[in-house]
Amino acid sequence: MTRLLSLFLSLTLSSTALAAETLTVYSGRNEKLVGPLFKKFTEKTGIQVKVRYGETPQLAATLLEEGAKTPADVFFAQDAGGLGALANAGRLQALPKELLDKVDVRFRSPQGLWVGTSGRARVVAYNTKKVKAEELPKSILGFTDPKWKGRLGWAPTNASFQAFVTALRLLKGEEAATQWLKGIKANNPRVYKNNAAIIEALARGEIDAGFVNHYYLFAAKKDKGEIPVANHFVEAGDPGALVNVAGVGILKESKKADAARKLVAYLLEPEAQAYFSQETYEFPLVSGVKPSAALPELVKVGSPQLDLSKLDDLRGTVKLLQDTGVL
Repeated sequence: MTRLLSLFLSLTLSSTALAAETLTVYSGRNEKLVGPLFKKFTEKTGIQVKVRYGETPQLAATLLEEGAKTPADVFFAQDAGGLGALANAGRLQALPKELLDKVDVRFRSPQGLWVGTSGRARVVAYNTKKVKAEELPKSILGFTDPKWKGRLGWAPTNASFQAFVTALRLLKGEEAATQWLKGIKANNPRVYKNNAAIIEALARGEIDAGFVNHYYLFAAKKDKGEIPVANHFVEAGDPGALVNVAGVGILKESKKADAARKLVAYLLEPEAQAYFSQETYEFPLVSGVKPSAALPELVKVGSPQLDLSKLDDLRGTVKLLQDTGVL
């Protein structure tokens, strides 16, 4: 009996130790993209990662609904808005200063509650056979010009587009954002489900220009080879030059904060930063890691000064899109 009891206790303790080394991550980044990183993290640390994948807004809403009972330890968001929503609700715990300081202050929580892991710039992609680079407006606001009627593509239901509209509201005000949306709508843009579909339409010559994140062009070239599409970066400081971030935060209730901090640290290490740079063509946010040779230096993109945490007002943006008839 004693031997059986000892064996039982040994198995119980082993199971407990194993559980303590398993992190639960809610990921708004898709499995194809970040799954390899989680695997490398496990190989390096021995910490297992259990992942629930989904869209960032839906996962943020789920975490808010689950409250203190959530099984999640880490939230890996596609954009800063989702992280800002959790931070504002008091659902994230402070990160160590040594981790925060790896990233420029523009790309992390002002309260130290989340940190960006990679940058995604808004651009205007265009068909190089139908448009000359010098014909493109220097500001995103210039695309309301009637000469662009019937030539544009956008994805109003896409989260990255809605984050841009939120930034436009914050930077230029509600009236200016309203007028921009109405102006683009008056130009009869074609509507697509996402950024990738816009790039495909550009390659077909279906449209002349479209509003996307910068890396979708490189993903398309990786799959299809050279296509007659290029990225146009608008002038520095313009709302259309927004650099949003994917980032991570640790849930306040997590009982595995030490392991969670190791995951955050790994995502900021040169290995992971180089992965974002070379495999996904995103901008690395840690100094010393260069972006892909196909991209400009991040400092040259000129993202407008904006607290990215404030991109959490998705409800207000959706209402504006509905009020203007865009949605």
